[in-house]
Amino acid sequence: MKVGIIGCGAIANIITTSIVSEENDIDIAYFFDKDIERAENIATLAGGVAVLDFEDMLNDVDLILECASPDSVKYFAPIVLKRGIDMIIMSIGAFMDTDFYSDVLKIAKDNNAKIHLPSGAVVGLDGIKAVAKFGLKEVSLVTRKSPKSLGKDIDSEEVLFEGKASEAVKEFPLNINVAATISMACNTDIDVKIIVDPNVDRNVHEITAKGDFGEFKTITMNYPCAANPKTSMLAALSAIRLLKSFNETISVGM
Repeated sequence: MKVGIIGCGAIANIITTSIVSEENDIDIAYFFDKDIERAENIATLAGGVAVLDFEDMLNDVDLILECASPDSVKYFAPIVLKRGIDMIIMSIGAFMDTDFYSDVLKIAKDNNAKIHLPSGAVVGLDGIKAVAKFGLKEVSLVTRKSPKSLGKDIDSEEVLFEGKASEAVKEFPLNINVAATISMACNTDIDVKIIVDPNVDRNVHEITAKGDFGEFKTITMNYPCAANPKTSMLAALSAIRLLKSFNETISVGM
């Protein structure tokens, strides 16, 4: 499988480093970033090619991995999917725009392309998907992050946001992809609370789900990426796991 990457920041570096360090059938061959130097640096690591125009790689890839931003998804995804090329989308918050989601879904279907959304920085997504259409009545997310990861300079705990996921991703487009991921999994605009807490050094996500099946709660405490405190390591690891799963004969979980 030949892969091209859009966005060559912290997540792309973690994914590429992991994939090229192991024997597998994944060839991360092309890299595109608005900062060509970043693309060249990671291309050198992988023995790949940095491209000035992202369309230069579309004739020679099986899959595009987006690691940039929600705005990048809105620009690049329609072009890629119209070519019948599958995508892994990391900036899942883009899909909380329901009009964009409908448009992209139609494009993908019309061109026999697949969109893959990694589980990202949370655990428990398989359970939410399993019960989504079987009496799921309530889903909420409480996210707690350090001031550094949210670009704040405070010395006491503060609730920055409380509302729906669709609004959270607008206010924090680079920080709260997990809210969009959970919402996509259960087809519900979930309740979200974002807390900045100077007493934590991890990105903490607490999911609560209730319904006819019972109730479950998961707590994920992620170390942020050293290169980008806005991003959890687990987000990159989930994409690595997804990439590797395409070549597996037996798949465990959903």
